[in-house]
Amino acid sequence: MDVAESVTELGRSRGDDPATAGGPPAPGPRARGPWLIAAAVTALLLLLANRYGYHRDELYFLLCGRHLDWGYVDQGPLVPALARLVDTLAPGNLVALRTPSALIGGGCVLIVAAITRELGAGRGAQTFAAFLAGTSGLVFASGHLLSTTTVDMLVWLVVALFAARMLRAGDSRWAIAIGLALGVGMLNKLLPALLAVGLVAAVAIAGPRRLLRDRWVLAAAGVAVLLAAPTLIWQAAHGFPQLSVAAAISDGDSSYSGRVDAFTLQFVIISPYAVPIWIAGLVALLRRPAWRAYRALAWAWLVVVAVVLLAGGKGYYDAPLLLVLAAAGAVLTVAWAGRGATTLKRGLLIVGALLFVAPNGVLLLPTLPADRLPGFVTAVNYDAGETIGWPEFADSVAAVHGALPDSQRQRAVILTANYGEAGAVARYGPSRGLPAAYSGHNSLADFGQPPADADVVIAVGWERPDQLRAWLADVTLAGRVDQRVEVDNDENGGPIWLCTGLRRPWAEIWRTDVRHAG
Repeated sequence: MDVAESVTELGRSRGDDPATAGGPPAPGPRARGPWLIAAAVTALLLLLANRYGYHRDELYFLLCGRHLDWGYVDQGPLVPALARLVDTLAPGNLVALRTPSALIGGGCVLIVAAITRELGAGRGAQTFAAFLAGTSGLVFASGHLLSTTTVDMLVWLVVALFAARMLRAGDSRWAIAIGLALGVGMLNKLLPALLAVGLVAAVAIAGPRRLLRDRWVLAAAGVAVLLAAPTLIWQAAHGFPQLSVAAAISDGDSSYSGRVDAFTLQFVIISPYAVPIWIAGLVALLRRPAWRAYRALAWAWLVVVAVVLLAGGKGYYDAPLLLVLAAAGAVLTVAWAGRGATTLKRGLLIVGALLFVAPNGVLLLPTLPADRLPGFVTAVNYDAGETIGWPEFADSVAAVHGALPDSQRQRAVILTANYGEAGAVARYGPSRGLPAAYSGHNSLADFGQPPADADVVIAVGWERPDQLRAWLADVTLAGRVDQRVEVDNDENGGPIWLCTGLRRPWAEIWRTDVRHAG
């Protein structure tokens, strides 16, 4: 079923317009359309998975996977463990590494459609909701890369689906499923705790307040804490470093930080096309009598986005809840398109999709040639640039290393400013004869320090040599990163320094100076 058919299939099945219902509508009929869209999304993500290259975060996850633990300073153990598992089964295979994300992307399309069905939607509205999710910037960006954001998206949508079922049926036993999802999600990052806070606050505001003292809900809270206990204990034992990383983000040490950016992202992360749809869904969830049971879902987003904006968090933290609002808005949109001038309305929806949804594929997926990537792509999508040129980055470092005299080459180590650079050396360095790379960025500071006798350092990623001169006496520009394409990213054209003359022992430097978060 295509989009045109979806938006014209109106009134053929019960529940497309909940305004006519006297109470929470029964779930709508099952539809095949969302399955076709989900399959197409997963297939597209897999087809494009091998273009460009690893993202800096994926290289970091692979490094973390070599040092498995119950926690890291910026995440839980779930994604590093998954990265290690996939890389063990298919070493160096980027398509395999990204296959879980592609499957999650398709799965999230189905979940959004299922939420629409919970609201009583017919087949047309379910398929339209699947279309909105499947072409959203959130699903494209998260489904293309192996990322903690990908897992967060799945967890938040699963929780929203179970919450919708609990609210519709008035059956608090669904809370156990919510607790399971939240607990597993917190093994990825602590962000599901924000969703839990949003849901509790939403129920306190909109009801049913009896859930706040329900034994199943209390048991679900226990289940979530029990599942998350290993990473919570690790975080507590290390002083909750994830909070320090979050503070660094709110202070502006992240490409997506800043309250203005976080607010603006709300209106583009699905697509501009979906903005009036999810706003309509928000209003309807808050005001429509037939959807009174689901009012807490709308309030959950309002609470979460308020916390994100006030705390200076990343604007995509709450984005899965925008897909929930879009699921509600899809019901209204399909009903609207079926009244009056249906041909004109259907045409507007199709033209709008072409104008505002299609660009997501260009901006957020590796559809354009890497060697001719326009600057506006990386300006809009920072992550695109960070998937290009890592083998060439390693070549540039190897050129400096290879030019060293034998006596220095044997004592040399590599010091990188960020985890992506260290991950690139770990991935591509052995075949180029490079020594080990060390970094103080996030959890890499815990993975080891240079040997005590390492007094020759190739430093890359450091823009200011004075940072290095605090540790090493002689700092000389030895080369620059040449990724052999005109791409604007954090590495291309950056300096490579040759440093000698260790001023203090590495143990002291590592303990007091090197660690940084962001």
